[in-house]
Amino acid sequence: MVRSMTGYGRGEAVLNGRTVTVEVRSVNNRYLDCSIKMPRAYLFAEETFKSRVQGSISRGKVDVFVTMEGGQTEGVTVSVNHPVAESYLATLQELQKAYPVEGAPTLELLSRFPDVLQVEKTPEDVEAVAADISTVLDLALKDFNVMREREGEKLRADILSRADTIEALTALVEEQSPRTVAEYRSRLEAKLKEVLQNHQLDEGRILTEAAIFADKVAVDEETVRLRSHLSQLRTMLEQGGPIGRKLDFLIQEFNREANTIGSKCSDIETSRRVIDIKGEIEKIREQVQNIE
Repeated sequence: MVRSMTGYGRGEAVLNGRTVTVEVRSVNNRYLDCSIKMPRAYLFAEETFKSRVQGSISRGKVDVFVTMEGGQTEGVTVSVNHPVAESYLATLQELQKAYPVEGAPTLELLSRFPDVLQVEKTPEDVEAVAADISTVLDLALKDFNVMREREGEKLRADILSRADTIEALTALVEEQSPRTVAEYRSRLEAKLKEVLQNHQLDEGRILTEAAIFADKVAVDEETVRLRSHLSQLRTMLEQGGPIGRKLDFLIQEFNREANTIGSKCSDIETSRRVIDIKGEIEKIREQVQNIE
């Protein structure tokens, strides 16, 4: 399956009292560049998350966003700081003896003083939370790949259509080549007749000149290689997988053959067809830049 490098995926689940959400976004990049944004408490597991991303994505600039809402309320303990409470109480009693103020220190009053009551939260099991994030990350990656495969199929269809166009234009170039040699021979013969007028034409010389010209403009080798590249292109698209960089190198070979054909052609019709071939190759190259 051919995959696009660009895509978006989202996963969400409620695990152990938390709502964990993971979003994955990517754009084109020559290599894999993964960045993960998440709460600092779980940064220790960043490499684990990156490994999961690498197992699913081979190329692209990938951004992963992890958010969590809620959490466990269990594990919270409240205790009395007795030394602080006793100190506050002793001070209040001392004030009561020293000044004729009505009323005695109450429990409510005492509990409001700083540090009398201590609230402690049981340490979170960060390993368990990291496992939950990994579970949701897998959901996001699955959704992400579904979108990339959908876009990849569009890219594949477009490239194959353009490959068919190149093949058809190549056939026209091959068909035109013998006619170009014949037309050259006719022009050469007419020119010699004009120059020599009543003198006898040297048929051997005409044949030699025509053969030299035919050798210069022959594009058989180039068109055979171009057809071979087209076949390889179709095979790679059929096999799928991370083929983007291989396709990029193959398109360079397409351009090389098209340029050679263009340098050999001497008639306007073939020149136009070579320009059309190069235009289709360039469009394929642009599409290949989007393939993983």
